[in-house]
Amino acid sequence: MSLYKQWTDMVVEYVKTRGEEAFWEEYSDIETRIYKKLLANHNEVAKLSIEALAKEFNASNEFVMGFVDGINDSLKTPFDLEKITAEEELTFDIDFENLYFNMLDAKAEYLYELPQWDGIFSVEKREEIARKYKDSKTVRNENKIGRNDPCPCGSGKKYKKCCGAGK
Repeated sequence: MSLYKQWTDMVVEYVKTRGEEAFWEEYSDIETRIYKKLLANHNEVAKLSIEALAKEFNASNEFVMGFVDGINDSLKTPFDLEKITAEEELTFDIDFENLYFNMLDAKAEYLYELPQWDGIFSVEKREEIARKYKDSKTVRNENKIGRNDPCPCGSGKKYKKCCGAGK
């Protein structure tokens, strides 16, 4: 069984037995401690195994695998999660702008407000990324038909006198 499968099975069992709130409390604590280390050393590309991270942060391999699952979309070269082993050395070459964006998307305020971000991005840069995130979530209908535009059905009438009548 892959470590990734063990992680997903563990989450289901953990939530069933201890509850979702207890899971998030434990997971977010581990995740925060690992991120603090990676962000504080942002000038270095970290090369660590899941086993080493688990030992350093007093966590299970499954919880650290969950961290790897969470950061995977923010890496310059994502991992094939199904093939990762606990002993394998992993290279965490992080795209920090993408990571910050993804933390905003996950609504992980406890992560995107870490003080370690101060050494990576200015306040203005973080606000710019936040604007990009907000803009990416804004839906705009570019093809709105105006009342006085020709009707898209091809009748030659104005939309308000044809298909738009009664709307």
